[in-house]
Amino acid sequence: MMLIEETTVADDALPVEAFKAHLRLGSGFGQDTVQEPVLRSFLRAAMSAIEARTGKVLMQRSFSLSLTFWRDAEAQPLPVAPVTEVTRVALVARDGVQTDVAEATYWLERDSQHPKVRAARACLPQVPTAGAVLIAFDAGYSAAWDGLPSDLQQAVLMLAAHFYEYRDDTGLSAGCMPFGVSSMIERYKILRLGMGAGQ
Repeated sequence: MMLIEETTVADDALPVEAFKAHLRLGSGFGQDTVQEPVLRSFLRAAMSAIEARTGKVLMQRSFSLSLTFWRDAEAQPLPVAPVTEVTRVALVARDGVQTDVAEATYWLERDSQHPKVRAARACLPQVPTAGAVLIAFDAGYSAAWDGLPSDLQQAVLMLAAHFYEYRDDTGLSAGCMPFGVSSMIERYKILRLGMGAGQ
């Protein structure tokens, strides 16, 4: 399995001004934008860390998932949530030639924890021998920062501030997440039942 992020969050979609306010940075001194590249990098790092912990995509982006076999012939779980649309399913032959699968043969089961591509008929199409299947989809809570749940917004700002404050502390290289952030994202973590049965 290989998940590829096909698009990224645009710089102007990041909440730089909200982050400045959160950090209580001064303004009106003629160099208000000097730190913006640094602030954007910490916002991206915080969003990435929270997405990794929760399995949730915060701001909408496009992804592609490549598989060499279906986990289940009737339904294939997708590795992140929330998925808003499956834009393409294609079979990839051994020589790399791609053949689109008809949209009528599958559908998206929307779920906040475990979205799936489900077969509309008896089963999903057979994966070519020595080939793969490619699933393209869009995922994320919102295309705009203001569309994110408020607790996730706050968690991103808090974690980005933590990264900013301790940016020179090499003792944190093993990684950590402040308790306040952990408690806010707890309810978004993927629920796993038994030996991964929830997937």
